[in-house]
Amino acid sequence: MDRVDEFHYQLPLRFGGWRPGAQRGLSQGSGQEFAAHRRLFDHPDPRRIDLRASVRDGRGDWLVRIHRLRVAIPVHLVVDVSASMHFGADRRKLDVVADLAEALGYSAFRTGDSAGLLAFDQRERDDLFVPARHSRGNGSLMARMLRDCRAAPGMVAHGSALDGLRRTTERLVGRGGLVFLASDFHWPVTALGELLDQLAPACVVPVVTWDPAETEPPHERALVALSDAETGVRRSLWMRESLRTRWREAVATRRAELRTLFDAHGMPPFHLHGRFDAEALTRYFMETAA
Repeated sequence: MDRVDEFHYQLPLRFGGWRPGAQRGLSQGSGQEFAAHRRLFDHPDPRRIDLRASVRDGRGDWLVRIHRLRVAIPVHLVVDVSASMHFGADRRKLDVVADLAEALGYSAFRTGDSAGLLAFDQRERDDLFVPARHSRGNGSLMARMLRDCRAAPGMVAHGSALDGLRRTTERLVGRGGLVFLASDFHWPVTALGELLDQLAPACVVPVVTWDPAETEPPHERALVALSDAETGVRRSLWMRESLRTRWREAVATRRAELRTLFDAHGMPPFHLHGRFDAEALTRYFMETAA
């Protein structure tokens, strides 16, 4: 069996629920996170009497320690499978996301959480739906489905991916948990902010998935044939130095636009650039939770 990467996530929010897990919960019960002292009369559990707190209280009441539960949450990976996600110089961007899916399923299982998959292009892709389950094999199933996925035939109009995303995430609106949104975002995102707001109270992690061949222009001056993966439009360009400079500036501008959009909603993006790095994703969660 091949080794599966694992990453660790600790979220800043509290979640409802009763199934034991690793995330901070809202409910009080037999957990390890201290919440408050309460009178034994109100919470008759002599096993949790705190003698020192009772003596210090000075009112003659026996005090018990009340804790908050650690709970399990649903974790969903929402993936853009439109035509541009099938591009990649060495590997398709979708195959890189599949590596994330496999690690996500394994990491969620080890944490006690459930993991599931939703996908979209210009529509919701029901054929790629995997319900959230606490299962050892869910990550491998999600990864295999993404690696076997092929681009839908026909042209995909610009902007339609947002319509597909909106329909796909309807089942997540108002639910808690953790949502990874993986896409190259090569479509207009001006209306994306409203959709992100609808996903609250979940923690949303935008996963910006780009290939090195997209972000770095060819090194030598040459006649380059380019094809738009979404529309199929082809054109030839002479790759002179001024065009290389404009290429890099356009990438930097788009990166800044996405960063501004996601930061405004309290969702700093995580970048997949040609490969999946589990340690980098762990650091991402450590930094955002700090």
